[in-house]
Amino acid sequence: MATSKLQALWNHPAGPKTNFQKPPENISYLQQIGIYTHCAVTCTGMIWCRCSTVITPKNWNLFSVNVAMAATGVYQLSRKIKYDYVTEGEAAAENE
Repeated sequence: MATSKLQALWNHPAGPKTNFQKPPENISYLQQIGIYTHCAVTCTGMIWCRCSTVITPKNWNLFSVNVAMAATGVYQLSRKIKYDYVTEGEAAAENE
């Protein structure tokens, strides 16, 4: 029963896997890095990872969630950079 509920959540159109299937051209550098936004995925994850280990008692649940958040931001940034620079470089080489 629990497995079917988790599978339904995973396969839902707005479920967690949709973040990883987003086309790279729709990923925002500003949202992922946080130069101008307050909800920056990568920086927020890294900052809260640090904060969760400085407080007493250490909050390892908060730490683990924010490690995942920072990792997601880094993954999305790598997809965006690869799309913008590697794909464009290959296209330019083919046109020459």
